[in-house]
Amino acid sequence: MKFSKAYLLYPDNKALELAISSAIEMMSEDLAASAVLDTMGTTPDNFLQTRGDFEQQRFSSNILESARDALEQALANESRDQEPLAWAGIQNNLGNVLAASAQQMQDEALYEKAIQSFSSALEVLDQETSAMEWAATQYNLGTASQALGRQLGDAKLLKQATDAYTDALLVWSKEKMPMEWGYTMHRLGASLHAHGKLLKGNRTLQKAVVAYKNALAVFDADLTALELVATYNNRGAVLQHLGQSEENADRLEEAVRSYETALTVSMEQQLPIHLAVLCKTNKATARMLLAELTQDAALADEVADEFELIIECFPHALQPLCSMHCEEQMKNARLLVATLSGKAGTEAA
Repeated sequence: MKFSKAYLLYPDNKALELAISSAIEMMSEDLAASAVLDTMGTTPDNFLQTRGDFEQQRFSSNILESARDALEQALANESRDQEPLAWAGIQNNLGNVLAASAQQMQDEALYEKAIQSFSSALEVLDQETSAMEWAATQYNLGTASQALGRQLGDAKLLKQATDAYTDALLVWSKEKMPMEWGYTMHRLGASLHAHGKLLKGNRTLQKAVVAYKNALAVFDADLTALELVATYNNRGAVLQHLGQSEENADRLEEAVRSYETALTVSMEQQLPIHLAVLCKTNKATARMLLAELTQDAALADEVADEFELIIECFPHALQPLCSMHCEEQMKNARLLVATLSGKAGTEAA
C-alpha cells in the first residue's frame, strides 16, 4: 500500500556538533573563523529540523570539508594500538562529519565511509571497559545506518540501525542516562517506523509507537521543547500509518491527538512557526484519512476548511511541497464531501 504523507521532525544532532567543534580546534584561525554560521539573513529557514538526522544549527555547513580534512589528518597521526580510545574518538567525529556531508549531497558512498568509521571505532571499544564510548559509537552507527537506509529504502540497513540503538540502550539506561536514553529511544522509533513502512509490517510500526512513547517519559516542554514536539509529531506519523495499514479509526484518532499535543507545545514554547504549521498539516492529513475511512462528510468539510486556513494564513511558513500537499488534500476533502452528499441525496430519493 502507499502510505500517506507525514512530515517528520529531527532534533539537533549533538554528536555532530561535538565532532565539528573538535575539528575546529585543529584548524587554523582563518578556517575556524569560517565555521561561524551566518545569521545576518532575514529570511526564515522553513526547513530547519526537517532535513534529516545530520542537521546542525551552530556552524556553517561550508566547514564540513575542512573538518573532514582536519580529522583525517589527526587520525593519521594517532596510534590505534597505543591510544585506542583517542583513535576511536577521532573515528567517531570523522564518521559524523562524513555523514553530514553525505546527507547534504545525498551521497551513498560518503554514508558508507561514515558507517565504516563507526565500525572501525567499535573494533577497539568494549562494552565492559569503555562502556560510554561504546554506547555513543553504537548510537552514531545507528544514526548513519538509519539515514542511508531511508535514502536507499534498504531494510537491512534499517535493521542494522535498530540493532545498534538497542545495543546503546544496554549501557544508556533511563535511570542513569535519561537524556541519552531518550534520544536513543526517539531515533529507535524513527528506525522502526521506516523499517515498518518498507516491510508493510504492523508489528514493527507498533514497536515504533512504543519507542516514541518511551522517549516522551524524559522530555519536557521547558527544557527539551523541540525534542518533545518532534517526538509527539513523529509518534503521530507512525500512528497515522498504522491506522492506515490496519484501517483502524482509533489509531487515526490517536494520531490526531499526538499531533495536537505537538502543535500545542510548539506554539506555547514559541518554536519556529513552520514547525507548528507542519504539525498542523499532519493533523489535518490524519483527519482526512479518518474522514475517508469513516465516510464522514461533516469531518471532510472541516478538514477542507482546515487546509484552506493553513494555505491562506501561513504561506510564509509553508515549504513548497507542503503547500502543494495542502492544496491537494483540500481538493480531495471537498471532492469527498461532494461525493458523500450526492450519495446521501440519491439514497434519500
